[in-house]
Amino acid sequence: MFGSVLTMVAVPYQMKQLTNSYVAVGLVSLAEFVPMVVCGLWGGAIADALDRRKIVILSEVGLCLTSLLLMLNALLLSPQAQIPVLYVVAALAAGLSSLRGPSEQAIINRVLKLEQMGAAFAIQGLARNAGMIVGPAVGGIIVVTFGPATSYGLDIVSFLFSLILLIRVRPVSRPGDAAPASLTSLVEGVRYAIRRPDLMGTYLVDIAAMVFAFSNALFPFLADDLHASKELGVLYAAGGIGSVIASATSGWTAHVHRHGRAVIAAAALWGAGVAVASLMPNIWLVALFLAFAGGADMISGVFRGIIWNQTIPDEYRGRLGGIELLSYSTGPMLGDARAGLLAQVGGTRFSLGFGGLLCMGAVAAMAAVLPKFRSYDARTDEHALAERARREQPATT
Repeated sequence: MFGSVLTMVAVPYQMKQLTNSYVAVGLVSLAEFVPMVVCGLWGGAIADALDRRKIVILSEVGLCLTSLLLMLNALLLSPQAQIPVLYVVAALAAGLSSLRGPSEQAIINRVLKLEQMGAAFAIQGLARNAGMIVGPAVGGIIVVTFGPATSYGLDIVSFLFSLILLIRVRPVSRPGDAAPASLTSLVEGVRYAIRRPDLMGTYLVDIAAMVFAFSNALFPFLADDLHASKELGVLYAAGGIGSVIASATSGWTAHVHRHGRAVIAAAALWGAGVAVASLMPNIWLVALFLAFAGGADMISGVFRGIIWNQTIPDEYRGRLGGIELLSYSTGPMLGDARAGLLAQVGGTRFSLGFGGLLCMGAVAAMAAVLPKFRSYDARTDEHALAERARREQPATT
């Protein structure tokens, strides 16, 4: 995560230096969209049919190679030649990351008890967001001082270290009745998700929240507007700081049972935090409200994770994991593209603030049209009760 965040900071910075265009920076995320959708869905299908550990390791090797390509691009090619390579390699990396995600999540689902899922999701968030704090803070300094190639080189080192740890993970056998990976099994997984309004609510609220309020593509421009270019990493790190605080103090979430309402409230607070951040006069106050927004998003993620992991049968875990990955990955990508386009029309602060308001409106609309999601209660939901009974059955026979 640390190395990937270095690259996350370096790619838009490099594109800004090459083009000085909001749209060009936002289109990096748009280039990632199609491979992420296709590979995310297929990654879910193969996660239910093949060795999940092997999928994770091979994907990690591929991601390491994409960072190597980015480094060579920054070192060897002319400025104009670097631009198309950034788009192509970003798309390739998005596809590989999406292939890995469902298997990575499905492994966790296989080895933990239901009551541990909330804590596990919080620990995942803590690790991920610790990288989001340290990575941008260091990455902003590295990319400005030493250039993008150095950032990509450090990402390669981090991937190699990650691989050393991954190969030590024991194999996790696939379910005995697993269907082979195919278009039919993929469609079956999508149909299952559509039949579950509670699951669809988690996906749609998250997508709406991210599309309208996620604005990382604006950060290089916002730092310039605030006369704080050297503090660029602060903007990238702020959301992660809020998320880490929320993760570390998330024990109270175990006492909440109406998870649908909790997701709705937290997603609306995420949008509110982004909207208020757009009005702040200096980088530290902007970062404060971005941290608040990040904390709210983390809480939303904890409750979404609980719904997913307490109600999805293992035979669908990979395929639903692919849809889950799409819900929290497509939103930020489209959000960056949306942010770039709005900024081109009305400027950086307009894009940031209007996006936050649109997020709040979209979340309210999702809550209104999805009553079963809004009323979800883990104590009475039929799917949660069925999954709990299924897991307890081996201990009683």
